[in-house]
Amino acid sequence: MFSPLLRTANTIISGKEEQTKLAIACLLAKGHLLIEDLPGMGKTTLAHLLAKLFGLNYSRIQFTSDMLPADIIGVSVFNRNATEFQFHPGPVFSQLVLADEINRATAKTQSALLEAMEEQQITTDGKTYPLADPFFVIATQNPQNQTGTFPLPESQLDRFLMRIALGYPDRQTERGILSGADRRDLLQEIEPVFSTQELIRMQQQIRHVHISSALLDYVQDILQFSRYNQHFLNGLSPRAGLALLRAAQAWAFIHNREMVIPDDVKAILPAVILHRLVTRDNHNANDQQIIQLFNELAIP
Repeated sequence: MFSPLLRTANTIISGKEEQTKLAIACLLAKGHLLIEDLPGMGKTTLAHLLAKLFGLNYSRIQFTSDMLPADIIGVSVFNRNATEFQFHPGPVFSQLVLADEINRATAKTQSALLEAMEEQQITTDGKTYPLADPFFVIATQNPQNQTGTFPLPESQLDRFLMRIALGYPDRQTERGILSGADRRDLLQEIEPVFSTQELIRMQQQIRHVHISSALLDYVQDILQFSRYNQHFLNGLSPRAGLALLRAAQAWAFIHNREMVIPDDVKAILPAVILHRLVTRDNHNANDQQIIQLFNELAIP
C-alpha cells in the first residue's frame, strides 16, 4: 500500500527512507514530530513533502526570539461595525503546521502550541476553537549549542510522539542532490498519493492493529526498566507507553501487518523514548548506549 508513496518520497528526500517512514508512522499514529538537526539538512522539505503526499493544508511558522503567542494562535480585533471583538485565526489553524526552528523562541511562545498539540483546540479570550482534522505539527529544532536557542521544556518535548534526525547524506546521494534539479522545484510536481479522507481512515484503522498480551508485557518491561535503572533521572511516563504502542501499531500497518511484533517496537523505540529520558550524568551517555541498554531486555 505504501510502496508508491515511499518511492515518491525518495525522489525528494533521497537516502533517508527510514526517517521518512518514521515521519509517516508518526502522522498515521496521530502524533507530532520533532526533527532535530543542523540547518540545511532537509527538515523543511520533509514537512512540505508530507503535506503534498497526503493532500494536507500546510502552514509554516518561522520561530524567532521576539515572536509572541498571538503570532501563532491568532488575535482578537475590535470590529466597529459589529461593536465586538472578532477572532482572526493564526497559522496554527491548518492541517500540517511546520514550527520551524521552534527552539529560537522563548518558552512562553513555545507553550502556545501545548494545548493545540494535546487537545487539538485553541482557547483564547475565554472561547475555544477546534483545530483541523487531521492536525499534525512538525517542529524543527537546531542543536542546543547553536547561538540564540532556548531549550524545550520537558512538558513540551513530551507532546512530540517522535524525535528524529535526518543527518548528512552519503556521498552518492549528495552527488545526486548537487547535480540534480532543485528539490523545491520537484516538490511543485508532487501529486497527492492519498487523500485527506483516506488518511483519516488509516488513522482509525491503526487503532485496530492487534497487540498481544506478551507484547504489552514487553512494553511494560521497557517502562519499568527506565524507571528503576540507575542511568536515568526520571523514567518513562504512562503517556510514553501509549506513544510506544501507537507508534508500533503504525509501523506494523505501514509494513502490512495486522499485529504488532517486538521488532516493530524496537524499530520505533529510539524515536519515541530518547527525547523523554534524562540521564543522571547530564546526558553524557549517547543515544546508541541508551538504546543498547533497552535492547538487552528479553523479548516475548
